[in-house]
Amino acid sequence: MALTKVTKSGITDNAVDADKIEDGTIVAADITNGTITNAKLAGSIANNKLANSAITVNGTSVSLGGSVSAGSIEWQSVKTSGFTAVAGEGYFCNTNGSAFTATLPASPSAGDTIAFKDYGEDFATNNLTIARNGKNIQGVANDSKITTDRASIICVFIDDTKGWLYTNESNVAVLGPTFITATGGTVTTSGNFKIHSFTGDANFVVSATGNPAGSDSVDYLVVAGGGGGGQVTEGGAGGGGGGGFRLSNSTCMPAPTTSPLASPSGLAVTAQTYPITIGAGGAGGTNGRSSPPASPKVDGTNGSNSVFSTITSAGGGNGAGGNFPYPGDCAANGSPGGSGGGGHGNTTPAGGVAGGSGNTPPVSPSQGNNGGNGLASSTDGSAQGGGGGGGAGAGGTNYVPIGGGSFQAGPGGVGSFVLQTGFAGCHGTTGPVGSTRYFSGGGGAGRRGTTPNGNAGVGGSGGGGAGTLGDSGPNGVAGTVNTGGGGGGGGRSENSPTVPSGGNGGAGGSGMVIIRYKFQ
Repeated sequence: MALTKVTKSGITDNAVDADKIEDGTIVAADITNGTITNAKLAGSIANNKLANSAITVNGTSVSLGGSVSAGSIEWQSVKTSGFTAVAGEGYFCNTNGSAFTATLPASPSAGDTIAFKDYGEDFATNNLTIARNGKNIQGVANDSKITTDRASIICVFIDDTKGWLYTNESNVAVLGPTFITATGGTVTTSGNFKIHSFTGDANFVVSATGNPAGSDSVDYLVVAGGGGGGQVTEGGAGGGGGGGFRLSNSTCMPAPTTSPLASPSGLAVTAQTYPITIGAGGAGGTNGRSSPPASPKVDGTNGSNSVFSTITSAGGGNGAGGNFPYPGDCAANGSPGGSGGGGHGNTTPAGGVAGGSGNTPPVSPSQGNNGGNGLASSTDGSAQGGGGGGGAGAGGTNYVPIGGGSFQAGPGGVGSFVLQTGFAGCHGTTGPVGSTRYFSGGGGAGRRGTTPNGNAGVGGSGGGGAGTLGDSGPNGVAGTVNTGGGGGGGGRSENSPTVPSGGNGGAGGSGMVIIRYKFQ
């Protein structure tokens, strides 16, 4: 007898279970849509009975029933000093006491997530630095400095190209490095730095200020005009002082041994136009005479100031002149200035006069040194000489005996110097031969007499002009243009004591401004 279908009434509830049905005997076509209710699906279906038995989370396959972290953050107790962050953690950072650094993990994996929050609303005053620890941040090999109050940041590591990316930023300024953009002067580059050189009045125009992660300040070299040397009709005149010398060295890596005059702090700049003033060198003394009527004063004149933003370098002091036999034209000391001018040597007043003070007005670090004193020979009235003008690196030398009845007029003080590749790279006091450039040397003093009795003062390295002996050419040598060197002092001719044969002072050299900053 043939089998017929079993009716529903012929099967007791729950009598047919999985063991009673051969695999594959019931196919989808045998089940009417919507006929199996939730009540008939009690229990569980084995994963191997499903077409898809796993899901993918953050690129990782996870079996159904398994577990995986979905990037949640576990917030830690408040941090008040430097620490190394751990993936999956968040940090409330309180910089109220002082700025500190949070160091990212050295060997992160893709998807590692870390969060930071300003706890005390102090990041603008005391910054939080996020140290990259060998991996890029935002695709650049720079640490990030967080400088806005109430900042919140979530960073996720992706790969070695981009490194850590900030996926959520709240109340945060630009975190990636940005750089200063500017025009003006003669522009050159050295590695990652731009250098703007100014030899005449002009403007330094900043169009973008950058940020601390890139650059937001500049280094500067500001050299004023050197003082003019004095003129004489009797004795020897003082040399002009070197122009004030001011520089900073904040961006040199690695930092070399720097000039003692170097400030470790650069100058912050904003988007604006900065007028640049280049100080002119002072005029040398002229118009002296040795017979009535008395001449005007025969000192040189001070150099002029050079200015960049809040940095002003003072012009060098003038060298003192001597106009015998008119005491009123002889008694003044060398003038104060960036570096002081030298005093003149004469019989009036007895013993000559003193050099001028350097670093006037005073700044720190000092912008220059004192001028040397002029002296009159106590044994040979014909051997009279001035003091050298002060230089940025050393004071001017006094007129001194050198033995055997001979006397040396004072040399100008040495200037200070920067590396030639130098301020185009880094400044310092040492370097390969030919790599340095000097500025702000003092002018050498003039001397009465002839070479057998001694020499005139040489100019100091850094553009200082030499003084002169009256018999070998009466006029002092001018300071070198754009170095801030002082002018040399004039000398009296021993062979013509009764005629206006005294030498004029040399003019001081003009100044210079150089600005350097990181541009990439």
